[in-house]
Amino acid sequence: MSTEPDVVLAAGGVVWRRQGDRVHVVLVHRSAYDDWSLPKGKVDSGETDEDAALREVAEETTLVAELGPELPSTTYLDRSGRFKRVRYWAMTVASGEPVGSNEVDQAEWVDLQEAFGRLSYPHDADVLEAFRVLFAS
Repeated sequence: MSTEPDVVLAAGGVVWRRQGDRVHVVLVHRSAYDDWSLPKGKVDSGETDEDAALREVAEETTLVAELGPELPSTTYLDRSGRFKRVRYWAMTVASGEPVGSNEVDQAEWVDLQEAFGRLSYPHDADVLEAFRVLFAS
């Protein structure tokens, strides 16, 4: 019998683009929780974290994305009191424009600096800061 706590595994991405001298990232809004976050979701059984990240970005934003470098992971307690570990990748868009889909009612490009103020959770801001240091400095 394992003494390890039950950990929910999830994956997602910081989807980004450069417009002129500005960097924009995709944020998603879930009306059920009235929160803004990075696109992410649970890893399905038998699925790699990388495949889950791409699938979840597509499900929540309708974007077809491409994986870039891995960013720091986060671990936090979810709304059910379980630990959730989320792996993130920087991602660029292969096709599409962000549109809310699935549990998401809005998905949109947001200026990187504005995104920090819009995010609802500190763990998402930590991932975005790691992205900023790597890509937008």
